[in-house]
Amino acid sequence: MESTARGTVNIFERASRLKLRFDTPKGLITVEDLWDLPLTSGTGKANLDDVARGLHRELKDANTQSFVLKPARADDDLQTAFDVVKHVIDIRLADNEEARVKTENREKKARIMELISRKQDEALSAKSVEELQDMVTAL
Repeated sequence: MESTARGTVNIFERASRLKLRFDTPKGLITVEDLWDLPLTSGTGKANLDDVARGLHRELKDANTQSFVLKPARADDDLQTAFDVVKHVIDIRLADNEEARVKTENREKKARIMELISRKQDEALSAKSVEELQDMVTAL
């Protein structure tokens, strides 16, 4: 990462300044297009996992070329591209987990509310006819 007077440069700022593009079966896509890709695909369509794997492979190949020479600027750009894709994946996984938990909680709340309703009905059923008539009259 580069440093500025304001601190470390955000990877998305760096990616936009570099005008990074990502190779997919559909062709090159932009950083913002990454958010629209599915995490995985069983049908060979463009997906984040395949993009990340391709970048990771390129990084491994680039990092094993020389143990003496400094990495080229292109290697830094490749690392930034990988970091961007990995960050998008991490955010999407967190979003999916949050949605799963919300769905589970919503379903659990509905079950609890149904049980409460049944218990209230049971409590009403246990009352005598006179108590029920008094309740109706009070309404």
